[in-house]
Amino acid sequence: MGYGLIDSDGRKADYIASGCLKVTGSSLPDKLGLIFREITELLDAYRPGQIAIENVFMHRNADSALKLGQARGAAICAAVNLALPVAEYAPREVKLAVVGKGGADKAQVQHMVRVLLNLKETPQADAADALAIALCHSYQQEALDRVASASGMSGGRLR
Repeated sequence: MGYGLIDSDGRKADYIASGCLKVTGSSLPDKLGLIFREITELLDAYRPGQIAIENVFMHRNADSALKLGQARGAAICAAVNLALPVAEYAPREVKLAVVGKGGADKAQVQHMVRVLLNLKETPQADAADALAIALCHSYQQEALDRVASASGMSGGRLR
């Protein structure tokens, strides 16, 4: 499971951190508990204002989709437990926002994340996906902030 943190005003994004959780354990409940604890530790360490997560998509393996959904649930519970707002995005929507093509492959996402965040090295695929979700969310949030400011409400920087 990848994670990525950025600081963004919707127009410019600065890289904060990224990586992959090593999910080990003998049983599914142990693995889900580990995800919950690890995400909670990351949220405590970095104090983001909100999180974004990818929606589950159904491909060929229903069992994998179910396990992914449970892992997402553990991560979402960690955020909600800390009263953080959670946004969800479809994989196609993330790829479209970051690459400009909803059917982009992992290498294209990794490349664009590296370019957009001015990274020296290409992030691992799961970390790049997480950073792409963060970028997609920042673009969506900036668009919502523009609409809000046009109607007299104020927006703000997100992290």
